[in-house]
Amino acid sequence: MNDADVSKQIQQMVRFIRQEAEEKSNEISVSAEEEFNIEKLQLVEAEKKKIRQEYERKEKQVDIRKKIEYSMQLNASRIKVLQAQDDLVNTMKEAAAKELLKVSHHHPDLVDLILPHHEDSYKKLLHGLIVQSLLRLKEPCVLMRCRKHDVHQVEHVLHAAKEEYAEKANVHAPEIIIDDIHLPPAPSHHNMHGPSCSGGVVLASRDGKIVCENTLDARLEVVFRKKLPEIRKCLFGQVTA
Repeated sequence: MNDADVSKQIQQMVRFIRQEAEEKSNEISVSAEEEFNIEKLQLVEAEKKKIRQEYERKEKQVDIRKKIEYSMQLNASRIKVLQAQDDLVNTMKEAAAKELLKVSHHHPDLVDLILPHHEDSYKKLLHGLIVQSLLRLKEPCVLMRCRKHDVHQVEHVLHAAKEEYAEKANVHAPEIIIDDIHLPPAPSHHNMHGPSCSGGVVLASRDGKIVCENTLDARLEVVFRKKLPEIRKCLFGQVTA
């Protein structure tokens, strides 16, 4: 083989190696580009997932905040409704308390106009309150307090009340001592925030251990507490939780 043939073969081998190298290079480039695109797609999807998760997290926070604000507004509205209901109930109670002053002749409109039948009604009421208190205490000797204004009416009915109690309880008539310390006077514009009493009596055992408060104010308080659910249902209907 002469030099020309050897040179020709070498050139063929070089061309073959170069072609093979180019093909291999192309394969590597294609593979690298595919891997790059796959990795890029994975990175993009990962970032999209992060963005979606962050959006969902913030969306949940917004929903929670909305629910909290709605709950706060709902509670505030309920409190306002309850306050309005309490105000109305208290207004009714105050109106009832003013009516008690008519019963005991201390309503501002009746100060100078005490009619005989009004006075008789109050005496009968005092009589009943005393008898009821005696039946609760069942003591042979009791101490009684009333308003200074009511001392005359109390003294007028005291004997009959003791006799009625003795008959009902089948005991001797008890000793009743009218205390020199009186219950507070009726409420007035001059003493709006001080202690007051709309009428009635307070009886206690001689040692003071048993007390029966039978004032009109105490009776109103007891009746009002007892009837409060009925009053609320009548005024506001059935309240659902």
